[in-house]
Parts: sequence; structure tokens; C-alpha cells
Amino acid sequence: MKKKIGVYVCHCGGNISDHVDIEKVKAAVRDEADVYLVKNTLFACADSSQKEIGSDIENEHLDAIVVASCSPKLHLNTFRGVAQRAGLNPYNYVQVNIREQSSWAHSDNKTGATEKAILLVKAGIAKAKESEALQSLKIPAANVVAVIGAGVGGMKTAIGLADMGTEVYLIEKDFFVGGRTPQWGTVSPNGDEGAILTEKLYKEVVRRPNITLFTGAELVEKSGSIGNFDLKIAVRPRSVSGNPTAEAMQRAAEVCPVAVKDDFNFGLTNRKAFMLPAQGQFPQTPAIDVAACTRCGECTAACHEVDLAQEEQTITLHVGAFVVNTGFDPYQPAQGEYGYGELDNVITLPQFRRLMELNENELIFNGKKIKKIAYIYCVGSRQDDDEGNTYCSRYCCTATSLTAVLAKKKFGNIINFHFNRGIRTYGKHELVYEAASKQGDIFLQFSLKSIPQIEKRGNKTYVKVKDILTAGKELETEADLIVLVTGMVPRKNELLEQQLKIPTGRDHFFNEIHMKLRPVETVIDGVLIAGTCQSPKNILETVNSSMAAAAKINSVLTKGELSLEPTLAKVNPAACDWCDNCSKACPFDAILQTEINGKKVARVNEANCKGCGMCTPVCPTDAIDLAGYTNAQIESMIDALAEA
Repeated sequence: MKKKIGVYVCHCGGNISDHVDIEKVKAAVRDEADVYLVKNTLFACADSSQKEIGSDIENEHLDAIVVASCSPKLHLNTFRGVAQRAGLNPYNYVQVNIREQSSWAHSDNKTGATEKAILLVKAGIAKAKESEALQSLKIPAANVVAVIGAGVGGMKTAIGLADMGTEVYLIEKDFFVGGRTPQWGTVSPNGDEGAILTEKLYKEVVRRPNITLFTGAELVEKSGSIGNFDLKIAVRPRSVSGNPTAEAMQRAAEVCPVAVKDDFNFGLTNRKAFMLPAQGQFPQTPAIDVAACTRCGECTAACHEVDLAQEEQTITLHVGAFVVNTGFDPYQPAQGEYGYGELDNVITLPQFRRLMELNENELIFNGKKIKKIAYIYCVGSRQDDDEGNTYCSRYCCTATSLTAVLAKKKFGNIINFHFNRGIRTYGKHELVYEAASKQGDIFLQFSLKSIPQIEKRGNKTYVKVKDILTAGKELETEADLIVLVTGMVPRKNELLEQQLKIPTGRDHFFNEIHMKLRPVETVIDGVLIAGTCQSPKNILETVNSSMAAAAKINSVLTKGELSLEPTLAKVNPAACDWCDNCSKACPFDAILQTEINGKKVARVNEANCKGCGMCTPVCPTDAIDLAGYTNAQIESMIDALAEA
């Protein structure tokens, strides 16, 4: 039992003190048994406050502290650090959340918020009395990282890790690296080309000996925990070996009898089952689409490097962590959405970008010369709750403004109409919007309650809208081509989600722990996320988050060993009868069966245990306890709360 407990109640600059009577909280807990001192502070997390708490620990010989402030999610490690620097075991510190759980939750009831805060602090004191000095566990860690996804972000992560001395396995599901970037053509106002950017990164990847690139590969099995993961990847056959000449590749593609929609051109053109790499796709080695191939053998005669006998391989790897950078998919409009799939001159922005690349001097679509283009913004973004995607995809306004500038520059006599819900070209992207405005583009603004209407009259298409910028005046224009500005949606990765146990948010993108404090980490230790699998981002933002993930995981693995949280499940073998309930309840495969003196009992794999506590309530003999959250601590907290 702790005898000298220090209690600190934070104002949080008014976030707490505006709704909780701090002095009343102090007075209520001052006479609690074993409370040695009680203080209040404007900001407990401030450097000056941390120094004061540290001085109290050293000078007053405190053996436990309680900080009543904000969520432990924000500053648990901050105050553990204060305790450790002052010579107090960090697990003799308890953080009580009276901001989110009291002040903010009951901002309309100051009396109730204060009373609840008092009970929460008393419960925290009760837990501190029962706290134990715990020691972190040390385990060896392999300085090897599996990067899942070899788009621009994945390649930047791999290059960054390799340059810091980490061995990298770069795993790409497609046969070619680069992701979406090569498809866009020009990707910035400076004239940067997506294909050239991809080529530069690919060359950087292949010249680093500590990066191993797998294409046509997919994670199929994973076991272990941070520092020591074992995984299996299935590598699909490319069915082409060596380095065939350009002439041989072209002949093989010409004689291939199977044609399917070309995903690289978003279905605007066809490709053969013998797939030639497009500009910006690397490696520049063809591959055979096994799902479409009829194995007729025509290509083998034209290209001797074709090997239809190749089979799928399974490769076993040992890594210390994962960085997931699997990218996004463009939103696919529903049948009839703004005429999509029903009118032959309605396409998406990604399709239009490829159309621009496929046309040289004149913009032609379906045999018709295009002059007037209507861009309809926020298709698949900022929708109603019952329709789906309520988030803003961020990049679309800039991408559309840039597309309009490029279209007019390349094809000359283009007239652009932008039907938008408010232009969101943030930061320096505002210059792109300015360029579109200066070239004479027309911007019309609509609301979600009054979206543009598409109407076909004869062989002409019209777009009608109630324009907010002209006080709701109804305006109409003819359009040769309607471009739906589609947002980003998360790529379907159900199998990867299950294997790595990556949580997703309400928007279905992968979820980080905290967007500011831990922006690339997930709740699964050793699994980091970056790029557009996490949220809509432009290329620069994708690169920044990818490099952040590289730096973060390298700092963890480069030491060769890891310190694990000691708040782990522990088994009392004498009380355990191995009923298997705990193993079934554990979501992290951390509980195994073992044998002690001929008796089958549970054993905790400490490297896998996350201290979630799922196993403790299902044990019928009460043989499992959780360090840091023991039955004695929880029961004492309940008793304190029940005093009311």
C-alpha cells in the first residue's frame, strides 16, 4: 500500500476549470487516507508544471502520484516520464480523465461535473494505493520491415528505411510499381510528370541492396509480434523470364487473341492478356494476366522468354514491423449518378486524365471533338450520411483546377465550367485555382440540396444549376463532355485488415492512434500506416507521411531490442484448470497451453499480449490477473465510486 500520494488537479486552461470547481475537488480529496499533498495547476503538461511535480517526488519522497487532467491517450507517457526522471517507478502514476469524462461530457451541469470529477479522482487515488512497481520487458527485435504497397509512398518508405540501415521487403500486389501516380500524367503546376517521378523512385529502389522488391505478391499469413513477425507471401507467376526485347514483347502482344478492359486507362481502351507495361510502370517487363489467358501458346512463339509453366511461389520472411501503404481507389459513381453509365459523354476525372494523355493535338471522345467541358465536383465526397462518404477528399479541387489548366494549354480552344460546392484549394494550391480563373474558366457553386441537373435534348447535353454566387439564379450551359470529379475511397483490403488487425474509422480508411501525437501508428504494435490508405492525401502529403512512418519504425527497431509494456496478463498456475476460455477470448493469440508438473495450464506469450484484459473476466477460477489493472486495483476503484 502506498503511503505518500501526490494529487495534481489540472485547469487545462479553462477546458476543465470552466465546468469543474477545482477548489472543491481539492478540498474533497485532501483528507483521503494516504494523500500527502494536493495541488492545482493551470497546465499540468507544461514544462514548469512537470518540473514542479518532479521536485515534489524527489523532495517529499512521494511513492505514487495522481494527475487529474485530460485523456491518458494524450499525456500518459508524458507523466510517466516525469515520474521516471524523478526516480519514481512510472507505473506508480495514475492519470484520471476529468476533461473528456467530466468537464466536456457535462458542460451544461457544473455541479454534476464537479461531483463526478471528485469521484473519479477518489477512484484514481484508490488505484494508486494498490499500484505496483512494474518493469518493462526486453525482447530482441529484427531490424527488418515489410512495406506493403509499392506506390510512390511505399517506395519512399522503403528508400528512407534502407538509407537508415534497415533491411526492407517491398511487397506490391500488382506486377508493376508506382500505384496511381503514373496514370495522372502531369501532377503539378511545375510540369512534373507522374511517370518520371515513378521511374526515379524505382531506380532508387533497385540500386539499394537492402531493398528486396516483390511484385505480383500478397501477404497470406502472419504470426508473431512486434520485433519478430513471421509472414508468408504468395508471389504470382509473371510467366515471363529474362529481358525480352521490345520487338519480341510487341509481337507477343499483337498475336495474343485475348483483349480485356485496360485498368491503367480506366477502361477507355483494351489491353491484351499479354500485358505490356505502360509508360511509368516498372519494371518494364511484361506479365501475363493468368485470369484472362487461355494458354493458347501464341505468345510463346513470338517471344521466347514467355514461360507458361511458371507456378505461384510461397516465400517465408522474418520481419520486425510492417508499414502499410496500400493506396486508394477512385470513387466509382453509381449507375445513373449524374448520368454516369447512361449518357455516353459522362466520364470520371481519372478517365478524363487518361483521355488527355491518349489524345495528342485534339481532344476527341467517342468520335466527337470536345470543346465545352463541365466538371461536377464532390462526386463521392461530402455526401449525406445515408448516402455514404461524408468526408472531403481534399485533393479533388486542386486536381480539377490543374486538369482544366492543362486541358486548355494542350488543346487550345477548351471552355471549362466548374460546378462546385466551394473550392478547397488549400495552401499554395490556391495558385492553381487562380490560374484556372485567369484563363477564363467559369465557376458555378451549388449546394447539396440543389445539385446540378443533367439533361439530354436530341444530340446535345445540358447542365442546369441554381448558382449560389448569383443569389440562386438558375443557369444552364451546353456541355460536350461532363467530367465527374470523383473523390478517394479506401481500397478494399479485408484480408489484410484481418491479418494485421488494422482498425478502420467511420470513413473505412485505416485508423491511426492520434492524428497529431501518433499520426502513423496503429493500436497494433509494429503495424504502421501511411499515405492514402489512411486518408485522402496529395502526393506531397503521401510522401511526408511515408517518411514519417519510416523514421518512426526505424527508431524502434534500430536498437536491436524492444521494451514492452509490463501491463500484461499473468496466470496463477495453481488456480488454472485450462478450460480454454481465455485463449478463445484473446484477440492477439497471446495465450497458449502449457504443462506444469503434469497439469495443463494457460501460459501468456508476453510478446503478443497487449494488456487488453479480455481474458480476465472469462476465467471461471479467477486464475488470470492483469498487471497495472489488478483485481485489487479495480475493486478499490469501484468501492471509491460507490461511496456516492
